[in-house]
Amino acid sequence: MDAMDRKILTELQMDGRLTITELAARVKLSVSPCHRRLRDLERSGAIRGYRAVVDPSALGLDFEALVFVTLGWEDRDTVASFEEAVAAVPHVLQAQRLFGDPDYLLRVAAADLTAFQQLYDQQLARLPGVQRLNSTLVMKNVVANRPLPD
Repeated sequence: MDAMDRKILTELQMDGRLTITELAARVKLSVSPCHRRLRDLERSGAIRGYRAVVDPSALGLDFEALVFVTLGWEDRDTVASFEEAVAAVPHVLQAQRLFGDPDYLLRVAAADLTAFQQLYDQQLARLPGVQRLNSTLVMKNVVANRPLPD
């Protein structure tokens, strides 16, 4: 990946709906080479997809929490079962496996505190292998959906 590929990626992270003509103009490249580079970035997996960034409030999801998960066992089967089950919970926006304690960090969206409590009690606490959950409420998102640095 060279500097031109990085420019293309930067522009697309800022606006994924750019036409190839607009993209080429922004990175100061003619359309054909820009299109070829874009296809190569898509094929290589550097660009994994395109999507809309939706305001959670538009869907009534005004409540966000970070949930720290500690598993009782960390054997292969427990980890696989937990990861498969947590991936099936739609309100879990992000799940990251961590080194050390806790084992996982989940970013969860809900309509309100009552909805979060129900999700917590009925789904998150019942995930396979969960020993302990600890959550903190998000007051405000200061940085979100930031493009990756060059």
